[in-house]
Amino acid sequence: MREIAEISDTDGYKLVKMARKTVTELLKNNSRISDSEFDSTFDFSSGVFVTISKQNSLRGCIGFPLPVKKLSEGLVDAAIAAATKDNRFPPLSIHELNQIVFEVTVLGVPIEINVKNSREYLSIIKIGRDGLIVDNGYTSGLLLPQVPVEYDWNVEEFLNHTCEKAGLGYESWKEKSTKISRFEGVIFKEESPNGPVIRESITG
Repeated sequence: MREIAEISDTDGYKLVKMARKTVTELLKNNSRISDSEFDSTFDFSSGVFVTISKQNSLRGCIGFPLPVKKLSEGLVDAAIAAATKDNRFPPLSIHELNQIVFEVTVLGVPIEINVKNSREYLSIIKIGRDGLIVDNGYTSGLLLPQVPVEYDWNVEEFLNHTCEKAGLGYESWKEKSTKISRFEGVIFKEESPNGPVIRESITG
């Protein structure tokens, strides 16, 4: 396991470009990409999400919140799923490849937030630093750290929307049966379709 702070800009470039190569190989040749050098470079376990955007609108986003896979494998799996298995959107077509932007978020290990009173969440969670996972034992939902910044949410709104993502009521985070975990992430994305890759800085 490597700390996310150790992920370099060069690593980020390789991850984003591999996400694009993975989807390109899948759509053009209906095959899974294989790259031994990439596998060797990212041969450590990590959570990862791949986000695909088109004209500044979400086109697909799927990943693995926990370090259950090697990053090399998780990145490829997440890229394929974001392009073809996000049930909010139709599968990506080959004609869209030059219209979409790839973004990769490498996740730190989620940490459960233990509080005596649910209002304590509002001072512990930091917009621009934390992503959230809401879990009540039957269902769970996750939102990445960049999401509340993009929508200009405060902490309470962030909690409400993460509960909604889990299929729960807006204020379910106030219930004792609901578990809230936070995680940090490092984000890399293309500036334009197939363009330069930048490390995205998010601030709340």
